[in-house]
Amino acid sequence: MEMEKKNYDLQERLIEFTICCIYISERIPKTYSGIYYSGQLVRSSGSASLNYGEVQSAESRKDFIHKVKVVLKELRETNINLTIIYRKPFLQSDEVKKAIKEVDELISIFVSSINTASKNNK
Repeated sequence: MEMEKKNYDLQERLIEFTICCIYISERIPKTYSGIYYSGQLVRSSGSASLNYGEVQSAESRKDFIHKVKVVLKELRETNINLTIIYRKPFLQSDEVKKAIKEVDELISIFVSSINTASKNNK
């Protein structure tokens, strides 16, 4: 599966990113450590997508900021996990490089969102 650059809404972009991570996970060798890191990848990337649904139903700006920070935490975990997978190397492929680039971009988007919401909260 190849992640293409399109103008997705953020929810769709997170879903596509999670699907890409699932695809990567399924290609990692089924060694003890491979199983561990592939499972972590699926959980953290999936959690970012699922928690974004919570962001959309935030009850206040403070709640919004908190929920976006949870998404950001999961994306940072996913970034480290992808880097470990690539460097180990469990799997060195263009898909992993593209996923690392995408998670970097998503992290930037959510950091910016937190900064904007925090400024507007004052």
